[in-house]
Amino acid sequence: MGAGESPVQRASLEFVAELTRWRVERGLSKKQLAASMGFDPSYVSHVEARRHRPTEDFARRAEAILQTGGTLWERFRRYDELRIGARLTSRLSGAAESWLPPGTGLVIDNETATLVYTDDQYRCTIRRVLYNAGTEPVTRFPMRVVIDRYPDDADRSNRHHRRYPLTWEELDLTASCDGEPMRWRSKSDRDASKEAWLLFENDQGRFPLYPGQRATISYAYRVGKDKWGPYFQRAVRLPTRKVSIELEFPISMRPSVWGVETSLSAESVPLRTPITLGYTGDGRVVYSWRTDNPTLHAWYRLEWRFRGGAGAADPPPTVVPVGLAAMPESVAVPPPGDVEPAEAPGVGADGPGLSAPDAQAVAETRDEASAASDRMRAAGIVQHGAELLHARAKPFDLPREATIAVDVITRLTEALERVYNLHPFVKGIGLAAPQIGLDWAAAVVRPVGESDTVITLLNPKIVAESAERDERYEGCLSFFDVRGLVSRSLRITVEREMPTGDRVTEEYERAVARLVAHEIDHLDGRLYLDRLESAERLLSVEEYRETGRPWRY
Repeated sequence: MGAGESPVQRASLEFVAELTRWRVERGLSKKQLAASMGFDPSYVSHVEARRHRPTEDFARRAEAILQTGGTLWERFRRYDELRIGARLTSRLSGAAESWLPPGTGLVIDNETATLVYTDDQYRCTIRRVLYNAGTEPVTRFPMRVVIDRYPDDADRSNRHHRRYPLTWEELDLTASCDGEPMRWRSKSDRDASKEAWLLFENDQGRFPLYPGQRATISYAYRVGKDKWGPYFQRAVRLPTRKVSIELEFPISMRPSVWGVETSLSAESVPLRTPITLGYTGDGRVVYSWRTDNPTLHAWYRLEWRFRGGAGAADPPPTVVPVGLAAMPESVAVPPPGDVEPAEAPGVGADGPGLSAPDAQAVAETRDEASAASDRMRAAGIVQHGAELLHARAKPFDLPREATIAVDVITRLTEALERVYNLHPFVKGIGLAAPQIGLDWAAAVVRPVGESDTVITLLNPKIVAESAERDERYEGCLSFFDVRGLVSRSLRITVEREMPTGDRVTEEYERAVARLVAHEIDHLDGRLYLDRLESAERLLSVEEYRETGRPWRY
C-alpha cells in the first residue's frame, strides 16, 4: 500500500485482497464467482481491479458463496464504516445474512444426519435448521425413508422386501420442532419405502414457520439390520447450506467406510473431501463427513462393511474404494510400533538350529506381536500402507480454525490414552493426526516417566538441530513387527503455533527430541523407514533386545 493512501483506500484494498484470496482458495475464476453471485461475468473482475467499489449486496453474496466464516464480511464492514461513518453503519453489525436468490422458498441452513448401529438395529436421527425465505407460512415438511437390503441385487431386494415389508409400527417415527412434539401423517406406504408429512402442530396447537423465521426440526426412526442395507444416503432436494453425516458403530465390528456422490449431471464419484474418524470412549467408532453449499439434487452416500464381531460377515478380499476411512487392516509386509509387543527374554534370531524351547519362545513372541497389532487396529491406528501416512498434513489457519485444532488435539489425546492403556511405553509415546485418519498438522507426545505431561504440536517445524547425533532403535504405532535404527540430532528447536495463532519456540533434548522429531516426520508424510540407510538397519521383534527398557544416554 502506498504511503499516500487514505484509510478508506487501504480498507478497500484489504477487502479486495481477502476476496481474491478466498476466491482462489475455493478454486473459482472471476467469471465463475460472478455467475454464482448472479452478476455480469465481468463484475468481480471490476471489483478486484478497484474499478467498481464493493457494495453491501456484493459483500453479502460473496460471503454466501465463498463461506469465509465472516472474515470477508468483516473486511467490508470496516471499509464501509470508514467510507460512510460509524454512526451510519450500525445497521451492518453482526454476521452477514447469506444472500438468497429471489423467490427462494424453504431453505435448510444445516442438516445433520446420524445413523447409530446397536443391538441389531439402525437408529436414524435427522436434524434440520429451516429458514423460511418465501412469502407464505410453512405448515408441513416432507420426510422419506427408503430401504434396500441388497443394493447390488435389485431383484433379491424386491423379493426380500415383499416377504418382509417395512411397517410404520417398527419405524417408531417421532418428530419435534424446537422441542415441541410434531404430529405426522402418512403420505405413501410401500414395502421398501415410507413417506410422511411432518406437521407443525400438536395437541396443544399449531406453530407455523412464518416468512423470515427459523426453526429446528428433528425426527428419528429405526430399522432392523435384516432390512437395512449397508449404506446411508442423503439427497439434497431443497437449497441447503451445510450437510453433515455421522455413522456410529461398535469397534468390535471392525467397520470399513467409504463414500460417493452423485448428481443429475454426473455419475457416481468418490466424495471430494475425506471422511474423518473419531471415538466415543466406550468402544464405539464414529465416522463423520460434511459439505458446505451442496449442489441441488445431489446425492451423498456412505457405504460400509463389517469385518469382525458378532454377526459380521467375512467377505472375500475386495479392492477398497477411493475415499476409504476404515479401521485399518493388516498389511502384507507389516513393520513396527511405538507399541512394543511383549518379548520372551533372551530370544534370538529365528533360524536353523533353534532348540525346541527357543523355537516355542519365538512362536509365543509372534503371537504376542499379532495380538498387540490387533489391539492397535481396534483402537483405530491407521496402519502402514495407507496413503494418508505418506501425504503432507494440512496446516491449520489459526486462530480462524482454532476450534478445529482444539477438537483434533482432543481426539489425539483420547486416542493416546486408549493406546497407552494397552502397553507400558517405557521410551515414551507420540501420535500424529494422520495416524488416526485426520489430515491435519497436529501431534501429541507423552515423554517417558511423565504420564500427566502431553506436548501439543500444532503446525510444528524444526527450525534448528544440533550437529551432535546418535542412533537409536525406533518403533511406530502404524507398524509393529520390526524396529529400525535411526540417526537423529540429540537436540532440536521446534517452532509451533498456539490455537490463538501465537508462535512459540521450544528446545527438546535426547529422548524427547527423538519423539518430537518422529511425530513431525509423520506430519511431513515421512516414516522412519524413509530415514534408514539400508534395510539391514531393521530388526524383527524377535531380534530386538531392548523392549521394555528406556533409551540410555
